[in-house]
This record gives sequence, C-alpha cells and structure tokens, in this order.
Amino acid sequence: MSSETPVGAGRPGIDIPDRRGRTGLDQTGRDLTGNPRVKVLDVTLLSSNWYVTRTTRFEFEHSDGHRSVEERETYDRGNGATILLHDAARRTVLLIRQFRFPAYVNGHPDGNLLELPAGLLDEDEPEAAIRREAREETGYEIGEVEHVFDAYMSPGSITEKLFFFAAPYRSEERADAGGGLADEGEDIELVELDIDDALSRIGDDIIDAKTIMLLQWAALRGPFAA
Repeated sequence: MSSETPVGAGRPGIDIPDRRGRTGLDQTGRDLTGNPRVKVLDVTLLSSNWYVTRTTRFEFEHSDGHRSVEERETYDRGNGATILLHDAARRTVLLIRQFRFPAYVNGHPDGNLLELPAGLLDEDEPEAAIRREAREETGYEIGEVEHVFDAYMSPGSITEKLFFFAAPYRSEERADAGGGLADEGEDIELVELDIDDALSRIGDDIIDAKTIMLLQWAALRGPFAA
C-alpha cells in the first residue's frame, strides 16, 4: 500500500488538520516585518508529526548592501519554562534525573541527565506552565515564583524560547511523590543537592544547558549569592 497522500486528500498541517488539529503551518513567518533586511519568499512544511519542521527561503540584505537568497530549516516545538527550586537556609536545590534519548544517541553514556524541572507551555502562560511541571515532576506545590530571565536555547535551528524561574521550597511541603506522568512515558527521580556540590558538578554529570544557567544565576545573583 502506498504511503503517499491520495490526490485531492489535502496535506496534513496545511490544508487539513494534522494529528494535533493544526492547519496553515506553512504560513508561519510569511508576515514578518520587524527586520527590513529580511524578506521571506517561501515557507515549506517538512513535517508536523508532533512538533513542526519547516524550510524557509528569504532574501537577506548583508551589511555591505548586497542581497542574497538564503534557506534555513527550523524546528518548532513550542516555547517552554524551567525552574530552580531552592532552600536558602539549607543551601540545597532540587534537580531531577530522567532518560533523554537525544542525549543518549549523541554520545551520553546512558542518557540519564541531571537537570531542572521543565516543560512546554502547551497553551498556558509561562508561570502557570512551570507550576504544573514542578508539581508533576517533583511533587511540590510551589508558592511565589520569581521570573529570572528568558533565553533562546539553540537559535540556529530551534525556535524555542525558554522562560526561567526560581522559587523556594521546603522539604516538609512535598505534596506527593511526583515522578512525571506515566501515560507520557515519564520516569523521573528527584535529586536534592547541596548548591556547592551542584556547582562543582557542572561539566561533569550536570551538562544540561538550562540547569547550568540557573545554577550559575543562583550563585552569582540569586539565593546563594555572597
């Protein structure tokens, strides 16, 4: 049986809904006007299985005035949020350990990374999303949160912007076991570390970018700053 879309059936993500109910995914970026040196010429949808991959052709005016036609592939998984849970009195932070196949297939010994709780926004505002993720992954119902900064994590190809937060926690206030959502295949271990221990492990077994960024913020300007 052919796997090609029958003639007249439409193209998922463009003319007809894809598996997440989306259409018009080939229109993203066509209306951009913020940079007069960039003129989008065409957008091609490559895939929309769960996240979205596109190739965009655009005309670009270089600093010397000449213009060229460039092509870039972008991977759109939506925006996300992450949080550092800290106990300043005990000088501890909460991390999680979970299996990450992309890291495993790219040379990590077992794919089990130490990192901060995080997740996609999924239509929520960043603060609401990180409260949801913190509860699901750690079991803590967090109180007041601090919005620290935002960052594009891999702007050469991935569109995602990550919202960074921090919040205090108390060990006696854990509401449940956490561990993630079993129906999404999550199997998450909660790991409490002394902040100095965590900082010393950067580049060793703490090699996740968002985690490194918030740990360094915590030591330089955050709850553990001198």
